[in-house]
Amino acid sequence: DKALRPLLTKAITGAERIITVSDSLRRLALELGVDPERARVVANGVDAEKFYPADRAAMRARYKLPADARVLITVGGLVERKGFHRVIDVLPALLQQFPELHYLVVGGASAEGDWEVRLRQQVESLGLCERVHFLGTLPPEKLREPLSAADIFVLSTRNEGWANVLLEAMACGLPVVTTDVGGNAEVVARPELGTVVPFDDAPALQQALSDALARQWDYGAILAYARDSGWDQRIELLCEIFRSILQKNDVSGQPMPQAGGR
Repeated sequence: DKALRPLLTKAITGAERIITVSDSLRRLALELGVDPERARVVANGVDAEKFYPADRAAMRARYKLPADARVLITVGGLVERKGFHRVIDVLPALLQQFPELHYLVVGGASAEGDWEVRLRQQVESLGLCERVHFLGTLPPEKLREPLSAADIFVLSTRNEGWANVLLEAMACGLPVVTTDVGGNAEVVARPELGTVVPFDDAPALQQALSDALARQWDYGAILAYARDSGWDQRIELLCEIFRSILQKNDVSGQPMPQAGGR
């Protein structure tokens, strides 16, 4: 954005510290001229009070899914960037291997647009109306229910900073298949957590989903990783940064910031 870029550059190069939620965003800040010593990554965390596994059988019954189904799920705004259409495109091939496959679509319109009609038309044209379930928008405290009904979380997204929904899925026990954009590979940091594939590579996405559906996952390892990525740990890191700024200003004799001041 030619209008916003100079304003952003002025703001971040003049800041005492730059805190980014992923290293991919930190690298962008450095490209705009930020001193590496002033840039720190503090990733987003997951709210363990809202995201934890529910009983899978009960959740499948709630969403009228067969007990023996293989279930994919994506949560996000129904927009091009999130890539629901890219997942839907590979479902016919996956159904040949997994005849009981179902796909849960959770989300609605956002500031980026609304692709719901287009996605429903795509589903109908591929003959998938009985296999793709549009659940609409759900509040955060309800998201663990469809997540717990699923086997694999998939996000074939075009771009992300740090997609918190990946951690939220892991906190409900789900391995993840996602694209190698933004900070996704920083969230899905190890093979036991899931698979990262090239963006807009349908064969790679299909193969990764096939492998994930067939694999025996260590759900304990996935849950442990999510628990270690809670907000408490992130908040302590942020407080450490703020304390260092205040201590530096105090020692240098600079005036301390006042509440409500600039």
